[in-house]
Amino acid sequence: MLPVFCVCYGHNTDDDIVSLKKKIRMPTVKLLMCQWNMGLVMSGENLSVFHSTGCFAIQPVRNYARALRKKKPVMESQLSDLPPTMLKMEYAAVPLAQTADDLVMRLLTLELASHSEKLKLKTEQLIAKVQRDDADHSSTEVRVAILTSKIRNYQEHLHKHPKDKANKRWMLMAIDRRKKLLKHLRATRYDTFEHVCQQLGITYTFPPEYYRHATRRWVAKKALCIKVFKEVQKQKLEQRKKIIQTLPTGHVELAQTASTGTK
Repeated sequence: MLPVFCVCYGHNTDDDIVSLKKKIRMPTVKLLMCQWNMGLVMSGENLSVFHSTGCFAIQPVRNYARALRKKKPVMESQLSDLPPTMLKMEYAAVPLAQTADDLVMRLLTLELASHSEKLKLKTEQLIAKVQRDDADHSSTEVRVAILTSKIRNYQEHLHKHPKDKANKRWMLMAIDRRKKLLKHLRATRYDTFEHVCQQLGITYTFPPEYYRHATRRWVAKKALCIKVFKEVQKQKLEQRKKIIQTLPTGHVELAQTASTGTK
């Protein structure tokens, strides 16, 4: 409920304030003392003016400036390339499914399929691109393909629901597992690593050589070391200038060439 404020004009006593509350039938009204013999009552969007003779309402003009919301860019789904006329994975090898009725075909194809069924079919397509043979279901390449399908599904979900912390955690865990598998594959079989990255559309980035947690103490220590290093460099430069000024003219050129060589 919005708060109600009342402004009373004139030198009013406590009895006048109580009588005004009874007149406007709002016992929870907050009263403010002002001058003149008129009062204002504001409740939500309506504004009422009380005079000694009567009361009338004023409807405010609403010209609010609203901030424009930036529209999120539409993320293309990995399932968008699956045509709705494609048969489901369990009915693809059934010959009778090709000659079925139109109503039955709608049930057997991806037109009425759920998201999990489409994702399962997409995962099988990615596995078929990188697997060694038809019986390969547990190699490093196949596991990378399965994790890639899961990661892209998590990314699509988090694009719509960015506050879903649980799925974000699962996505980061899947990314770490895939990174370890790609690192092992790159160290053992580089040709297969390039083939997997090319077929699955993965951009491999090298991890940093050194990990360090940036604490406040470490940041302050690093800033102090940089500051001390710059001060020492300034002092050394001033000392070199003083030494060059004390040298005779013949030795100045040799000193300058030596200083530029050391730099």
